[in-house]
Amino acid sequence: MDPVIGLDVSKGESQVQAFLARNQPFGKTFKFKHDINGLHDFYVFYKELKLNAEADPVVIFESTGHYHEPLLQYLEERRITYYLVNPVVSYETKKSSLRKVKSDPADARHLCELYYKEDLETFHRKNVQTMNLRNLSRQHDSLTRNYVQLLQFQTILDQVFPEYKGVFGNLYSQISLKTLLLYPTSDVVLKAKTDEIASVMHSLGGKRSYAWFWDKANKIKEAAERNPFKKTLYKSHLVTLKMYIQMLLQQKEFLSILEQEIDQLAMQFEEYEILRSIPGVGCKIAATFISEIGEIKQFSHPKKLVAYTGIDPRIYQSGKFTATINRITKRGSSKLRQALYTAVQCGLTNNRNTKLREFYDKKRSEGKPHKVAIIASANKLLHWIYAILKHKESFIA
Repeated sequence: MDPVIGLDVSKGESQVQAFLARNQPFGKTFKFKHDINGLHDFYVFYKELKLNAEADPVVIFESTGHYHEPLLQYLEERRITYYLVNPVVSYETKKSSLRKVKSDPADARHLCELYYKEDLETFHRKNVQTMNLRNLSRQHDSLTRNYVQLLQFQTILDQVFPEYKGVFGNLYSQISLKTLLLYPTSDVVLKAKTDEIASVMHSLGGKRSYAWFWDKANKIKEAAERNPFKKTLYKSHLVTLKMYIQMLLQQKEFLSILEQEIDQLAMQFEEYEILRSIPGVGCKIAATFISEIGEIKQFSHPKKLVAYTGIDPRIYQSGKFTATINRITKRGSSKLRQALYTAVQCGLTNNRNTKLREFYDKKRSEGKPHKVAIIASANKLLHWIYAILKHKESFIA
């Protein structure tokens, strides 16, 4: 017999449907919670199925973000074979049925049917070190998105002190934000002396000369005199502005801590320096590649890595018609895909990666649009990444 247990995983619990063999359901469907007692009940059911089938059952369930983690860890501790399925794959299988039924028992049953229909590969979980790097990299991405959203503070600044934008080369630098926190309006600036502002700025931890701070203090004074808002009419704008500045400073601090942790952890991987040898691939991108790809040996061919990334083209053919415009599948790791696009853009900028630039220019000379040439370049770069990781050799420009 070929026993299988299908689990429809949701937040805090799972629905169970088991089969002794194809078209031979076993027992009644039931739910168990993802706590010690619930997982124990599931294990009792697993052993009962094993006894009746006289074979070790396998478990199949969909990837559900972090909801499946307690279950996954429990199965690994007991060395139970399991298949972690991409939801896109299971969804396509459900569509093959004429009846549209959406329920937890039906979903668990569909997963069992998928096991018997498809030639699936058992899931190989990334090691703890790789998972730590992935978690930190994804947290960095999340904080970066939040940081971008906080840039709305410019809208408030435009209504309080718009002329301040030209004082510093980087409005979002530490010294700029901290100075603005202390001198948020032209009224406050004009009441203070130039040497006082320069001294305060110097005490904020700047490493530049006092003359540099004196020059910036003068520019702040000049900006205050040009500022159209001599007095802030709405105090609510000041409250909001200070709140945004404090949040930006805090986010920058968190990002700095994360970047240090990511760099220290990534340096423990042999692949880190190999990936950084590619022009345009920096510390953060290299760390993302390592954490999202995992062990390169799990991919027997570079095309499988391309498919995992989701940049392989969709193929549409019907009868004598074959589509000439095919979009990419976008079914793989979105984090890996984003890092790959960034690496391509960085490599093409200022011709850092000459080999990639030559390939991109070749595609453009063939009449390919810019976006198509970028996708082709990403595909080519991924093939190079596969090769250097497989052979453990640095990239040769």
